[in-house]
Amino acid sequence: MGSRNMDLSKSFKLATRSLLTAITKQDICKAFSSFTTAEQDFLHRLFVQVITSLHENIENDFETLCHETQVRTALDTIEQLVEEQGLDPLFSDKTNLKDVTFKLLTTKKNEIQYLKNMLELAEEQNHLIRSRLELLKKGKVDVSGMTDVAEKLTVRGLYCGIYSNNEIHNP
Repeated sequence: MGSRNMDLSKSFKLATRSLLTAITKQDICKAFSSFTTAEQDFLHRLFVQVITSLHENIENDFETLCHETQVRTALDTIEQLVEEQGLDPLFSDKTNLKDVTFKLLTTKKNEIQYLKNMLELAEEQNHLIRSRLELLKKGKVDVSGMTDVAEKLTVRGLYCGIYSNNEIHNP
């Protein structure tokens, strides 16, 4: 039986005992002051027997109700989930929020840098295409300089590539 089950049982028993034993022998004597001492003693003994029987019946009914509604099983499941979450570093009190924040910020900064590099590469490619178009419009094509620019863009594209599943994604 888990600690939650034991706590439930203890709390129930304490609550019923305090309710069922709220009347003392003095209360009975005071309530039945016109009765003789022997009659008051008899009433007290009778009261104790009734309370004892009532207490047992209430506890049995409580246990039956808990069994029928599977309260104990649910409490055990809750306890197990709490323990599992205690082992999970995201649920642990030991998780350092600053570390998580730092890792997240670092990842986002790397993504931003990657996107900036890709944008620069796209701008360089656009510039190269515009230059080639201008040369084509003029009817002059100088391929000697184009080879160096193409190599530069290819190498830069490799450095800007993002690694996913050990592959480089080229733009």
